[in-house]
Amino acid sequence: MLEKRQFYINGAWVSPAQPRDFDVINPATEEVCAVISLGDQADTDAAVGAARAAFDDWSQTSKETRLALLKKLLEEYKKRAGDMAQAISMEMGAPIDLASTAQVGSGIGHIKGIIAALEGWEAETAPWPNSPEERLFREPIGVCGLITPWNWPMNQVTLKVAPALAVGCTVVLKPSEIAPLSSIVFAEIVEAAGYPAGVFNMVNGDGPGVGSQLSSHPDVDMISFTGSTRAGRLITIAAAETVKRVTLELGGKGANIVFADADEKAVKRGVLQCFGNTGQSCNSPTRMLVERSYYDEAVEIAAATAKSLKVGDPAQSGRHLGPVVSQAQYDKIQGLIEIGMKEGRLVAGGLGRPEGFNKGYFVRPTVIADVDNDMTIAREEVFGPVLAMIPFDSEAEAVKIANDTVYGLTNYIQTTDAAKAGRVARKMRSGMVRVNGKDAAQAAPFGGYKQSGNGREGGVWGLEDFTEIKHSTGLSV
Repeated sequence: MLEKRQFYINGAWVSPAQPRDFDVINPATEEVCAVISLGDQADTDAAVGAARAAFDDWSQTSKETRLALLKKLLEEYKKRAGDMAQAISMEMGAPIDLASTAQVGSGIGHIKGIIAALEGWEAETAPWPNSPEERLFREPIGVCGLITPWNWPMNQVTLKVAPALAVGCTVVLKPSEIAPLSSIVFAEIVEAAGYPAGVFNMVNGDGPGVGSQLSSHPDVDMISFTGSTRAGRLITIAAAETVKRVTLELGGKGANIVFADADEKAVKRGVLQCFGNTGQSCNSPTRMLVERSYYDEAVEIAAATAKSLKVGDPAQSGRHLGPVVSQAQYDKIQGLIEIGMKEGRLVAGGLGRPEGFNKGYFVRPTVIADVDNDMTIAREEVFGPVLAMIPFDSEAEAVKIANDTVYGLTNYIQTTDAAKAGRVARKMRSGMVRVNGKDAAQAAPFGGYKQSGNGREGGVWGLEDFTEIKHSTGLSV
């Protein structure tokens, strides 16, 4: 069992002001795999104080200095890729092959994306050619509290830490207490990269503790949070007292509109995307809307695809699904499957663990057909391997159903009709639309509408989120 009780504050590994041990559970075995300490107000204050003290010097460093350190960060991250994959697999149950590729790889991709964005980004510009003495300055906002989730640990840590440091902010990272081990590795990577003391700090803790303390702290200028919509509301309320900026990347209930003219792999592709990372992705296409003339065949394909998926030990190599992250998540998912079975028609999966498992938070890949968009299973974010299938009769009805949700993160369209895809994409009330399985080729803005949050992460949009804009006149140099 690992003992990882220390925090990284002001360039050093330090013990908590008061020990508050917290067990990290391996979701595949339900056994304790590590012990961390949860921080409290004194630890939060120390980390924020270190970040505040470091800000004046760090914010004035040159772009070249910050680029060099980002490139060193990327170099050190790649060196620790194996350790990172092991940590992610153990703490949140990602199968080791997925952890080694998509999970660890997302961090590499985002750091590279921020490096590329920073190279082409200028903090000072002349906004109008006929006003040569006017300037726009994009300046680092200040001390940033970064609160990250357990489902894609390095995806979210790098999407926040890299752009914040790139523009000259200082940070305090609070990773999920459920999956903190990868962020401890990341803090070691930052230390090895040679960032000045106080520029990056990490304190483990829970939402009501360190999370709330950062959100309400008078010396924190900005909170960037990824997690549940419920927690995002609480953070926004806590931050309101000090009128700090809050950016949120929250839940989703993505619609995957499958038209009758979709390619033959569309349904299978949609099922696999829904169940990726054991369904624990906010941008999963969890509602499959199928044109009625193709609906019965699509249900058969979806059921067969779900039944073909293997569930297995995340420590073993392979393309199987791992467990969900915790007992609480397992219980929530089981409850929603039970509701869905009463509301719709179960065609694959169902309640309980898959055959052959008597421990671990393993869930049966589940498909529920004949769902109406007013049903609980169509409205609540399950965050597990559960797909709801809904028939529709017209393009207009499909758009209406897709947009009939409090969320607006990612929607999906499957059609071979380019004009139809264009019409529907423009009507989607979501921050992202993915057509025929094509993902972004380069760093793209990640974020949503409505209760899926605000702000955008990734590339130049990620840089902009961590800056203030200053306009000045009368400057000749």
